[in-house]
Amino acid sequence: MYDLIVIGAGPGGYEAAAHAARMGKKVALIEKERLGGTCLNVGCIPAKTFLRSSKLFHECGQAASFGVRLGSIEFDMPAVVERKNRVVGTLTKGVEGMLKRAGVEMIAGQARLITRNVVQVGAERYEATNILLATGSRPAQPPIPGIRSEGVLDSDTVFSLTRIPEKIAIIGGGYIGLEFACFFNEVGAKVGVYEMLPQIAAGSDLEISSRLQQIMKRAGIEFNLSSKVLGIEGDTIRYRAADGSESSATADCILNATGRAPVVDGLGLEEVGVDFGPKGVKTSDAGKTNVAGIWACGDVTGRRMLAHAATREGIVAVNNMFGKKDRIRYHAIPAVIYTHPEVASVGSTEEEVKTLGIEYKKSVVPMAVAGRFLVEHEGGTGMVKVLAGSRFGEILGVHAIGDASSEFIIAAAAMIETEMCVSDASEIVFPHPTVSEALREAILGIH
Repeated sequence: MYDLIVIGAGPGGYEAAAHAARMGKKVALIEKERLGGTCLNVGCIPAKTFLRSSKLFHECGQAASFGVRLGSIEFDMPAVVERKNRVVGTLTKGVEGMLKRAGVEMIAGQARLITRNVVQVGAERYEATNILLATGSRPAQPPIPGIRSEGVLDSDTVFSLTRIPEKIAIIGGGYIGLEFACFFNEVGAKVGVYEMLPQIAAGSDLEISSRLQQIMKRAGIEFNLSSKVLGIEGDTIRYRAADGSESSATADCILNATGRAPVVDGLGLEEVGVDFGPKGVKTSDAGKTNVAGIWACGDVTGRRMLAHAATREGIVAVNNMFGKKDRIRYHAIPAVIYTHPEVASVGSTEEEVKTLGIEYKKSVVPMAVAGRFLVEHEGGTGMVKVLAGSRFGEILGVHAIGDASSEFIIAAAAMIETEMCVSDASEIVFPHPTVSEALREAILGIH
């Protein structure tokens, strides 16, 4: 009998399991594939490893403007893949060690719910007072004829590429598609992005996403917005363009980057009566499902498909199941798109504030107000945008585009989490010279 069985060893599952074990609880963690889940094996970490290499390759081409002259350079894709595997291996060992130190029991295999407190793995059955579903997500498969073809890559299989294609067609202009568009463009591929919506990075502040599109377009990436992909045949995609006309494009490589879908099948959810749908398992802000003793966190809930959101959701669920009241404040969860330049945001977008009818003030400053940004970026561009309530000056949202924004967005998240007003935030001392000073200037710009 366990106090908690966690199904799925991604960032939500393994962090929750370790947290419960440190509370003195008897915990088992079940994983059918690889420790670390999507993020560690085929998501955040591999993608950022690829992007670090492409950024360095791109910067080598700009080295002369910094007074550094180089000879010929080349991009070694097999070496990049090897480095990615090494980084993933190092981090996997770290997770294994952390779970062992916490006293979590690992069980390998496919888990299925038999009752609300019994889980079956192979021929064995395990009983627990609480069960936490943390099964994550898989690449989405939209109803596009040919998208399941062997030659079409997705956000999992793309990491096994050993050569750079001359031309790649990317279906999807969300954060996954944009990061891969950036990577392939920087290493010399001709990139075309096909997005059904009229803007890239859906859900982002429109002013920021529009700026990102302009920058990426200037870098050579072709965007086909309001374009619906009708089918894939071999190396050709057919699509309906924004003007309603049908067209086609060929590419050496086609990447399905249309997002991710919660893994809810094969878990026995129907038999136990857990409320779920194609968009995931339904949960409260405390992590509860509709069935007593069954909880859920991470991508399987379909709420915020971010590794750090999954971690917080898992810890919130564990705290609540063992008597410590806790809840997650979704509006204070930061998000980052790791393109070059980066995009980082937290809180409400300007469009959301307008829709809610909130009276607000805004301040927009260029990243170049921070001396460190000018030092680091020759000809670079970026901006920071702060939204605050008109009456009390409460910080509603912060949105930034520019490299290093991923590193200072946490400061803005802390301000929103603690319900800071502009008057409070303006008293914080920012280190100089840092790119974060652009956030300070944007805050001071609210009058």
